[in-house]
Amino acid sequence: MIRCVVKGNFNETESFLKRALKLDFDSILRRYAEIGLKALVSATPVRTGKTAASWSYEILKTPGQISLVYKNSNTNRGNCIVILLDRGHGNGRGAWIEGRHFIEPTIQPIFDEIADKAWKEVVKNNA
Repeated sequence: MIRCVVKGNFNETESFLKRALKLDFDSILRRYAEIGLKALVSATPVRTGKTAASWSYEILKTPGQISLVYKNSNTNRGNCIVILLDRGHGNGRGAWIEGRHFIEPTIQPIFDEIADKAWKEVVKNNA
């Protein structure tokens, strides 16, 4: 027979999480959203400059959640050009154009920094 006895409660944990949900991360997210936007623009391969100039971002807020979404509006025949540049594509004559794989390496360090700053804000306001 195995017996498990637990004493205590989760009051402190629940309190910590409730305070974290009330924090306003807008200023952190807006600052890094701009940094990320500039990084994506500068990392985008340039032929005409249209794809690099077509980056934007949106901050979406719902109860208990905030999201940062980067967008690129440059399309051709329904295809998002930045995805073709990043992932690769066929050229219509049977040849494969290898992608540059620039989006993830450009934006991941910025997402890591956002997570770090947000966590520091949570800890600071729960100390």
